[in-house]
Amino acid sequence: MAAIFAALGDDTRLVIVSRLQDGSDRSISKLTEGLSLTRQGVSRHLRVLEKARLVRRRRVGRETRYQLEAGALSRARDYLARASSQWDHTIDRLAKHLET
Repeated sequence: MAAIFAALGDDTRLVIVSRLQDGSDRSISKLTEGLSLTRQGVSRHLRVLEKARLVRRRRVGRETRYQLEAGALSRARDYLARASSQWDHTIDRLAKHLET
């Protein structure tokens, strides 16, 4: 989980993830559009996302295309839901203890 949250902790990588959210795959040039980064800069961010298993790449002819790994985001969401539930339970226990 730490690698996923670390990868998502960067604004540029969040933009890239949001561009891939529709399930379509995109080339680096498409992902670079509108960003103030070079293709190499976007490539570095994509490597971080790939290492965290948030995106996968595949070759289509001479082009490399990237697609979001929705399963990784689902696992992160589930982790946050469990952590939130645990904190809610702990806070409820503390509130009950303070009331007595």
